[in-house]
Amino acid sequence: MDDLTYTLRQLCQRNRDGSYTTQADRMRSLSLAARQLREAGFRQMKASSLKGKHAQTLLDRWQGEGLSSGTIKNRLSHLRWWAEKIGKAGILPADNTQLGVAERRYVTNISKAQELGTGLEQVTDAHVRMSLQLQAAFGLRREEAIKFQPSYADRGDHIALVAGSLIPHKSGVVKRRRRVGAGGAVNGT
Repeated sequence: MDDLTYTLRQLCQRNRDGSYTTQADRMRSLSLAARQLREAGFRQMKASSLKGKHAQTLLDRWQGEGLSSGTIKNRLSHLRWWAEKIGKAGILPADNTQLGVAERRYVTNISKAQELGTGLEQVTDAHVRMSLQLQAAFGLRREEAIKFQPSYADRGDHIALVAGSLIPHKSGVVKRRRRVGAGGAVNGT
């Protein structure tokens, strides 16, 4: 492990901002940035030696790789966090448009949905199969389907998710879900 990766890891361990997922994503992103900086010829770096030329080198590479604007914005956010923690917050402008990063595109015209078809019979775990059925029947995301609890969610003519979303009821799926997990979450908890 090189000095930059090591000092970035220490920086992340001393500053545990955000959820565990955010922390893990940040560490992964900063480790990638360290590797890419090393590949670009910046060999004797530590976390405290970040400069504007390093950020610009990374940005040029990411844009050259054709990464989506959302990915670039996430990585820039991690670079800003790094700069803030070492007392150099002014290295990167707060506005991504000054860096030439386009706005995020949230809506696509392409459906990412996949049909279950006959593949559902091949799923041997009852909880996983039920999770997939909930996703198909209600349009739930994976995490929502895993955490689905019929005893809480079943409200007669609709289901209620923890965040407060109401979805029209499809009683056959909820009844089958009750039998599989006895009212607990799909993951068995």
